[in-house]
Amino acid sequence: MRIIAGLGNPGKEYEGTRHNAGFIALDKIAEESDISIDSFERHALTGKGRINGEKVLLLKPQTYMNLSGLAVRATLDYYKEPVESLIVIYDDISLEPGRIRIRQKGSAGGHNGIKNIIAELGTDEFDRIKIGVGQKPPRFNLVDWVLGRFKDEDLPKIKEAVERTAEAAGFMISDGAEAAMNRYNG
Repeated sequence: MRIIAGLGNPGKEYEGTRHNAGFIALDKIAEESDISIDSFERHALTGKGRINGEKVLLLKPQTYMNLSGLAVRATLDYYKEPVESLIVIYDDISLEPGRIRIRQKGSAGGHNGIKNIIAELGTDEFDRIKIGVGQKPPRFNLVDWVLGRFKDEDLPKIKEAVERTAEAAGFMISDGAEAAMNRYNG
């Protein structure tokens, strides 16, 4: 089974924020795969289904971003799935709005959700899809930036990135992360 974790913060006040790009993308994946993310288990909202013939579990940690690893670790342990089964989708301020980048491993790059997942799993070797949300403007507080909503002019780019992320996740499941990197990174 593949576990696809979209990162974000729970609650209405965080809906549509840059930091919730992972939740937004996971909702798109769920919609396209006819999967309902409506169960609550192990600190997360989850939904089970199939993508490209493979069993998947969609996971939205409800622990707030900085503790995302708790839900990810608990889920992997419960289902006895290896780290190799994991795909994490999250926002990245180092990418322009609308760009996506697939990686198979790497540092947290300052992202607290990824930092916590790496700490909980004891490894940085897991597949990920990063969604560009753009750099914070000068003299802007980073927390305010990532918890802020997308600019109107960025919304079409983000919508396209979310659609490409959903497509890329399916491709990763059927063809592997390396093939997906060759196809979607550029």
